[in-house]
Amino acid sequence: MEISESAIRNHEELFPNHKSTLKETDPELVVVFDNFAFDEMLQYGNLDKKTRMMVILASLIAQQTLSEYRVMLNIGVTPVEAKEIVYQAVPYCGIAKVLDFIHATNDILRERGVDLPLPGQSTTTRETRYEKGLAVQKSIFGKAIDDMYEAAPVDQKHIQKYLSDNCFGDYYTRTGLDLKQRELLTFAMILSLGGCEPQLKGHIQGNLAVGNDRKTLLSAITQILPYLGYPRTLNAIRCINEMIPDA
Repeated sequence: MEISESAIRNHEELFPNHKSTLKETDPELVVVFDNFAFDEMLQYGNLDKKTRMMVILASLIAQQTLSEYRVMLNIGVTPVEAKEIVYQAVPYCGIAKVLDFIHATNDILRERGVDLPLPGQSTTTRETRYEKGLAVQKSIFGKAIDDMYEAAPVDQKHIQKYLSDNCFGDYYTRTGLDLKQRELLTFAMILSLGGCEPQLKGHIQGNLAVGNDRKTLLSAITQILPYLGYPRTLNAIRCINEMIPDA
């Protein structure tokens, strides 16, 4: 078996002049993987090239696969988009997991000749972050947010406030990515973390609310599959089928 012409062409477009040492040491694996990831996978779904790359990058951060992230970041996203992807990962993956990816992103941008820091993308202040964050939450999840506040035990209400002012007020209100992109990236991160199916189901509903339909979510899962593997992929598909039954 050989690498298909489509896989060779797509790989060269994504990684121009990249020389893989695995072709010498592990040729059979390279043939199988390249045909799958750079030919077969690209035949499915409705994601454009940039969105496809964004969801893969988001997944790689959640998976803690820094070496692959360094390779993939060289493709197709602007400096602001790259930074916003890693920033969006902070409230979902935690700064301990994201810190190395922030440094790697800075290194890659500097290698491209990009001056840092980039122009600011924040739209809130300490005085407005709660109000604006809550508004974004409600625009996505509706009455469920009021229900969460009401149902939270007294000693946990501060967590609901943190979700509003920090997760949504500090991050979702930023420019550089729109709301549809942020929700799709969040979906990619949560499914890649694994073990977060209740939150994944919530963000499946959130994606529907901002205009990302079943096909878009399945397209994102499919493009992540070669980098994530089947168990977490199938868990995510089960969640989609529970939340959005196929008509």
